[in-house]
Amino acid sequence: MRPEPTSILDTRDAPRSGTRGAAARSAAAYLLLVAGALLTVAPLVLSGLTAAKTPRQFAGESALAPPHPVTLDNFRTVLDQGLGRAVAVTALMTVCITCGQLLTSILAAYAFARTSFPGRDALFWVYLGTMMVPSAVTLIPLYLMFAKLGWLNSFWALVLPFVFGSPYAIFLLRQYFRAIPGELIDAARMDGAGTLDILVHVVVPMSRPILATLTVITVVSQWNNFMWPLVAASGAKWQVLTVATATLQTQYNAQWPLIMAATTLAIAPLVVLFVVCQRQVLRSITWTGLK
Repeated sequence: MRPEPTSILDTRDAPRSGTRGAAARSAAAYLLLVAGALLTVAPLVLSGLTAAKTPRQFAGESALAPPHPVTLDNFRTVLDQGLGRAVAVTALMTVCITCGQLLTSILAAYAFARTSFPGRDALFWVYLGTMMVPSAVTLIPLYLMFAKLGWLNSFWALVLPFVFGSPYAIFLLRQYFRAIPGELIDAARMDGAGTLDILVHVVVPMSRPILATLTVITVVSQWNNFMWPLVAASGAKWQVLTVATATLQTQYNAQWPLIMAATTLAIAPLVVLFVVCQRQVLRSITWTGLK
């Protein structure tokens, strides 16, 4: 017996069902992304709303209710309590450490990626292995060293332990530099460019996305650094933002509008930095994924 011919409607329904399934998966993925974005942004929004309320508004209304009227008295109060100086100290410390880490990491990464010397790979992997050492292990030796030098409660104590590069930064830049076509470097060398000229005029301009990413990572990590500044600078003169915020939280216990004002001031520069550098960060992620 001959098999019955398949209906034309059946053959047309197959692509439609596949399209519907793909649309459903796409919608589910977007819903999941929107939910993740809301969970990420909600604490920031709640912090800003609470910081703009008076204590009476915060006590008598819902936490999600918008402030009416908006007040800036909480920001003025925390700035008058020394948070403004802490912001300036933190910004200066972060700029110095970021510039120092970028400079030393670029030089070290280029040496590990594009130059040859005895023991290069072994030295690199030994240095990279220091990433496995917890920071708490080096806390007491660092404290004793700076105490012997008499540099505690000074700006040098905040900057020097972190300014000379980091294993993560050198590893990230080394992998990026190794992916740059060697023909470009050979062509520059044939034109008479030295090692420093190649690094400045060829390698660094081609590495702007990864340098922007590294800048964001370094700024965020140093801006949020808490343990070492707490130990190294116990006085109010060189108090950083994280330590000052924790002090305010102890001083103004349960006064959440003031605490959220300090938190908002601490978060705002990082949000602005990411908005400015997000295109470069996404470019570096895309480029790394393609490679």
